[in-house]
This record gives sequence, structure tokens and C-alpha cells, in this order.
Amino acid sequence: MVRSRRVQVRRVYDPADEEADGSRVLVDRIWPRGLSKEAAALDEWCKDVAPSTGLRTWYGHDPARFEEFTRRYRTELRDEPHTAALQHLRELSRHGTLTLLTATRDRDISAAAVLRDVLTKD
Repeated sequence: MVRSRRVQVRRVYDPADEEADGSRVLVDRIWPRGLSKEAAALDEWCKDVAPSTGLRTWYGHDPARFEEFTRRYRTELRDEPHTAALQHLRELSRHGTLTLLTATRDRDISAAAVLRDVLTKD
């Protein structure tokens, strides 16, 4: 029996919830400004799954570009080192709740939201 995966997106600046978060993985390429590693309370930092610098810069978290960003990012996820990092996240999600952490203000239009959809719907 395949278990339904619970993958959620939270801001890395929000306090950790030990009971609900499960594995906490930062999925941004750049370390969050003004946050210590202790305060982040994460289990790991998976930079290799983050969008390329060029794609991230082009996107700039512009809501009007989110649909195209999603398409381009999903294309990037098919290439190394993204594929190995994505597989690692899939493995983590098979063992319990996976919380994808991002510094992005609007989680709904973030790379982490795209990753959540890839991990739960693909």
C-alpha cells in the first residue's frame, strides 16, 4: 500500500513545530538573510533542488511570471543535479511529513510550492 505523501511549505523564519513538521528541509539556493542555523531548526539544506540563479533572477517573485516560472523550473528539475536532489526529497517524503522551507514571503508562488506539487502530484 502506497502512503499518501504529506509535503508542506513553510517559511523558514516561522517557528518550528516539532510535532507537525517532520523533516525540515531548506530548499532555497541562498541562505536566508539574518537567520542563524540554530534558529532555522532544519534537518538539512538541499541547495541542489533550488532553481538556477538565472531562473530565480528572471522570476523575481513576480506573480505575473509564476506560470512561466513553474514551467521552466519543472524543466530544470529533469536535469542533474536537480534530479538526484528531487529523488532525495521523494525518499524523505516516504518516511513521514516533509516540510519544505523557504525564505520567500509568498509561499504560494515560490519554488517550494512548485516542489510540493511535483512531489505530491507527479
